[in-house]
Amino acid sequence: MKDNKPKNPLHDKRKAATNPSENAAEPNADRPKVRFITVDEDSAGQRIDNFLLRTLKGVPKSMIYRLLRKGEVRVNKKRTKPEYKLQTDDVIRVAPIRVSEKTDVVSTKLDKVSRLEQSILFEDDCLIVINKPSGMAVHGGSGLSFGLIEALRALRPQAKMLELVHRLDRDTSGCLVVAKKRSALRHLHEQLRSKKVQKFYHALVKGHWPTKLTKVTEGLRKNELKSGERVVIVDNIQGKESETRYRVIKHFEGASLVRAFPVTGRTHQIRVHCQCSGFPIACDAKYGAEDFTATMNKQGLKRLFLHAHSIEFEHPRSAERVRFEAPYDAQLTAILKKQTIKTY
Repeated sequence: MKDNKPKNPLHDKRKAATNPSENAAEPNADRPKVRFITVDEDSAGQRIDNFLLRTLKGVPKSMIYRLLRKGEVRVNKKRTKPEYKLQTDDVIRVAPIRVSEKTDVVSTKLDKVSRLEQSILFEDDCLIVINKPSGMAVHGGSGLSFGLIEALRALRPQAKMLELVHRLDRDTSGCLVVAKKRSALRHLHEQLRSKKVQKFYHALVKGHWPTKLTKVTEGLRKNELKSGERVVIVDNIQGKESETRYRVIKHFEGASLVRAFPVTGRTHQIRVHCQCSGFPIACDAKYGAEDFTATMNKQGLKRLFLHAHSIEFEHPRSAERVRFEAPYDAQLTAILKKQTIKTY
């Protein structure tokens, strides 16, 4: 008698999977699958593109933007744009993604990555304060395989979140704050907006900085040269209002060590304000003086002498005012020792 029972397709699939003749198809088990991610409180408020960059390990930035553009990433079943800010309990659907095995992964064995561990000035469950080395960008991109934030994520693979609170130019060293919680990031960003964060920089500049020159307020505007190089220029008509306060730390023969406090946070602000005042920073490839840079090079300085020496803010959890200082690296320490203090 014929068995008219409907076949169980699930049962048939299981049988097929145990059939030795089907072993060649076993890699199908490794096929990428649809992912569903529910947004928690710590991730709320973050742009979806940044969230995906952090969550989808090894997926190139270009692919993430392509997924968003094609609707292969959806929030609450709807298409979304990169700038969408996530809300608690949003459900993100990510289509299956196959990433090439050749995708660059930051190795903790790389010397400059492992050295970052020794550059950490402070760490708790809310944030990390790190003494960023000169020459390391804060994040990858523009031809860079990785930056400081990618290296930190490699050193702290268990961290649910690591996000830059603010930025430093690639050639600037010193205090940089990284948030480990979304709530801490929001709190610190609010302090930055309300100017409750105080950042002090040290710069070695050409010439005798006048003690009475305590404030520079030239307007600044981004500009692109014919060569394609992007620079910032002084423009008091169309430029953005900018203010940097200065104090002389030491006068040397032909140079001065100054402390700079940027009241506003424009791109290259300290560097351009030093230049337009007639006191360019040592070894500044964009805004420096060739003769001064050559002199400093001969004395062993091969990097920009701009250092984020200290930062002060209200701790996101305790609400206490905290201050951190980043020591000079070997090059900055050595070049200062070679300067002759000016006597009157």
